[in-house]
Amino acid sequence: MHRVCAQTHTARKPLCPTRVYTGDQVTHSDLLPAWGRILRGHRPLLSIEITRECPLRCLGCYAYGADHLDGLVTLRQLQDYRGDDLVNGILALARRYHPIHISIVGGEPLVRWRELDRLLPKLDAMGIEVQLVTSAVRPIPIAWAAIPALHLTVSVDGLPPEHDRRRAPATYARILQNIAGHSLIIHCTVTRQMLARDDYLDEFAAFWSRRSEARKIWFSIYTPQEGEQSAERLTPADRRLLLERLPQVAARFPKVYLPRVVLDGYLRPPQSPAECIFAQSTTCISADLETGITPCQFGGQPVCRECGCIASSGLAAIGRYAIAGLIPVSALFAASRKIGRAWSRGAN
Repeated sequence: MHRVCAQTHTARKPLCPTRVYTGDQVTHSDLLPAWGRILRGHRPLLSIEITRECPLRCLGCYAYGADHLDGLVTLRQLQDYRGDDLVNGILALARRYHPIHISIVGGEPLVRWRELDRLLPKLDAMGIEVQLVTSAVRPIPIAWAAIPALHLTVSVDGLPPEHDRRRAPATYARILQNIAGHSLIIHCTVTRQMLARDDYLDEFAAFWSRRSEARKIWFSIYTPQEGEQSAERLTPADRRLLLERLPQVAARFPKVYLPRVVLDGYLRPPQSPAECIFAQSTTCISADLETGITPCQFGGQPVCRECGCIASSGLAAIGRYAIAGLIPVSALFAASRKIGRAWSRGAN
């Protein structure tokens, strides 16, 4: 699928990233393209920090941490691109890595909305699924609603009083104005402050469930860095409480997307990047389109035992399933990666 897709949009069956990430109704046709990439020595997922720029200064944002990259340079210190250089640079990465799915993050991707306006249709024509994660700081072009393989995800930090303090100028009022006409995923990273009230997550889910723009609501959990002491970090007791509450919220609000496989992943996250299927199947590139982000999209030294990444959790739980009751998917994945690396070395 790294070649230009010759099928029409009506004929092509999109690979839904939410199914692949979280195991919801995953079929052989969903997984086989990714497995084929792995066996040929490729990582099937690509994450790109499209820009170093962001008008926000959000507490707990890992992208601008001192150790997010290599500890020698920060995201804001990198040279990034715009115009033709950015569009052509990302297309070159897509041709180099042959991904079936690209996550576009930042910085704030909508800072480069003009480039995205040109880039997104090209990626769609190549048969690549794209998830674009934004704070909705400016209007999302309405033409993007017609791109079949684009999945818009808007990050919202809780209810308006807390969100508007953390994410100004990306206030609730501005978000509601800027997402008009779209169908998207609302993504909330749960921090310790949100657990102070028993009904906080219910109120959040109720608000966004009433909005026609929200087709799904995702809850992930704040993932700290090693040695971090912050107000956002959950204690073990907080995490247990949250994982008791979340299924109840999902039961009350159908738009809350919390399949059992994700909950299982939150209960038993990977203990290291080497055990994380998502980390091992994703190439993460920063805003200069060269610098790699390791060991996963969080960079630095994430505390894997407290991981709250919805993608990591879903794939971790899938990895524990046993084929025919005998072979765990994670073992088959690890073997496939070894075969792919050997094949890649032989091909070169």
